[in-house]
Amino acid sequence: MHTLAHRLGWKTCQERIRSDPGGIAETGALNAEISAMTTPTPQIDLAHVRAQFPAFSDPALDGWGFFENAGGSYPSRQTVERLTHFYTHTKMQPYAPYPASEQGGAAMDEGQARLAAALGVGLDWLHVGPSTTQNVYVLSQAMRRSLRPGDEIVVTDQDHEANTGAWRRLEEAGATVRVWEVDPDTGHLDLGALDGLLSERTRLLAFPHCSNIVGEINPVAEITAKARAAGAITVVDGVSYAPHGLPDVQALGADVYLFSAYKTYGPHQGIMVARPEVVEALPAEGHGFNAGSVTKRLTPAGPDHAQVAALSGMIDYFDALDRHHFGDEATPRARMERVSAMMRAQEIAVAAPLLDWICGRNDLRLLGPSDPVARAPTVAVVHKRPGEALAADLAQHKVMAGGGDFYAPRVIRGMGEDPDHGVLRLSFLHYTSREEIDRLIAALDQVL
Repeated sequence: MHTLAHRLGWKTCQERIRSDPGGIAETGALNAEISAMTTPTPQIDLAHVRAQFPAFSDPALDGWGFFENAGGSYPSRQTVERLTHFYTHTKMQPYAPYPASEQGGAAMDEGQARLAAALGVGLDWLHVGPSTTQNVYVLSQAMRRSLRPGDEIVVTDQDHEANTGAWRRLEEAGATVRVWEVDPDTGHLDLGALDGLLSERTRLLAFPHCSNIVGEINPVAEITAKARAAGAITVVDGVSYAPHGLPDVQALGADVYLFSAYKTYGPHQGIMVARPEVVEALPAEGHGFNAGSVTKRLTPAGPDHAQVAALSGMIDYFDALDRHHFGDEATPRARMERVSAMMRAQEIAVAAPLLDWICGRNDLRLLGPSDPVARAPTVAVVHKRPGEALAADLAQHKVMAGGGDFYAPRVIRGMGEDPDHGVLRLSFLHYTSREEIDRLIAALDQVL
């Protein structure tokens, strides 16, 4: 059966399918999401949410609509406070035997432990580096040194360059790289096509949880199960998905899951969540004396101490939402699950009118599904005018949006468009209001 998102290509946008819950659940990618959404959950208190972000009370940003969240979300108040405290009181080498240093080390430990618990993994899964691109590069270098003749690597053309370019370069080391290509009309990755790419020679499969252009939420658990049956490691780019709710990485079956803390209301760090036995089987890329530490084997650079400590600010924010909306006690992962469901419900509600408006026009091509349940609220459109030009015009209407290829030229080209012409990308989050969506649509009407 084709997935819901596959049936919702741009050519049939104006005949948008509103499937029944059973039909949606069959897509696999949306199973957990739909299950969570069918559980009674309170409507999000947007005033409370926006009060957690200093940007919404900044006079310089007053009246502006922020629609480039896929490039980086606003940091939460809790993250800013954690950073400020560290720089003010404990900005020194941590773990030394004096109080300020001990407190700094304890704050770093707390940040990593709380994030791991929210992701449903042990602390030995968590690696913090300067960016997702850097984390993938280091991982690929470890893989390069462990390649054997005949090894194959499967990548997609739906990915951000971070999780495809480094793997493609392993051809230089003798690997055979095979490409899982998107449907040129819909941008969809067909599971049947993957079956023809996997074999006993497949060493690694790299793919996105969600494309930063197409927006479709891929069925990660189904994909990782196929790769596991073939004996392959899976590396999942979750950068464009995690802002909409931190996932249960073990439930997804991913061997490596990557995302960016600065897109999930936190500091500017890249998070790599990796199965310890996978990391231990690879050559160490860090200092030789750290080879025995699973969480230091793939982090050759020293961490940014303040930003590691500020990871707690992300969890402080999610916990603040949980206390306000739910109130009762729950495990860290359970709190994350119910907050994520509430966040997604808000995103789906505000995305629907924008997607419907786009579908009503004949001068825009929507890349990816038109159903807000099937995609993240990262909406890329193609117009006869370049994406960057449209973004510049929107700025005159106090709309902050982006134009270009967003480090994903392969998927734009794979869908028959010109990456140099670029797309207009409109990306938002659970803190986006319906009023902001209405102002965006009004601005688009004038610009187009």
